[in-house]
Amino acid sequence: MAAASNSEELTGLPPEVIWEYQFRLILVGDSTVGKSSLLRRFCDGKFDEVSDPTVGVDFYARLIEVAPGRRVKLQLWDTAGQERFRSITTSYYRNSVGVMLVYDISNRQSFENLQEWLMEAQENVIYPHATTYMIVGHKADLPEDKREVLKEEGERFSRAYGMAFIETSAKACINVEAAFSVMAKEIYVKLQEGDLSIVEGWDGIKGGFSAPRESLRLEENKSKQSMCC
Repeated sequence: MAAASNSEELTGLPPEVIWEYQFRLILVGDSTVGKSSLLRRFCDGKFDEVSDPTVGVDFYARLIEVAPGRRVKLQLWDTAGQERFRSITTSYYRNSVGVMLVYDISNRQSFENLQEWLMEAQENVIYPHATTYMIVGHKADLPEDKREVLKEEGERFSRAYGMAFIETSAKACINVEAAFSVMAKEIYVKLQEGDLSIVEGWDGIKGGFSAPRESLRLEENKSKQSMCC
């Protein structure tokens, strides 16, 4: 797809267009890092102190604006971090255009396992060079004495692989909207610049949805009288 020649071409959509594209993203990382909490905060505006572990894969969705008047739908897949569900998780990489790798800043092991999660993603996505990645350090609301991973370490890891980095907190609602907004906008720019495109049979990016136009109904002329024999 050719890039837009100027900003005027991106000023809004026709009113019947609900969203311009659908992007499928997958969140991965160790169990208990807070993937489900991030998604519930982003999609439902809620936070639960106690959350049951994800079994297999859960699904969320939300519209988000990527440019003035330009909306996309994010289809978000929440994966279980436990080893016994890994075979299920890998099948969902194939139809994802974006991968968010989440760790818990108070859990050193969850950060050290990012390398393994990244390798798994790169091995299973269909378009590894076009996939957008983000490193997310979660639970940034915790006091510094609970922190086991410095922010600078997360930044270094992300720079080493050319990925965006952000620290978030679903509990305190810190950078949750920003994390998904950065991901969506980066994918949208790649699409506009021709680095990504809609591919038939691949669900990573799909075309948008328009509300049906008002239908016309023809009525018989009431003045016309019926004939009798």
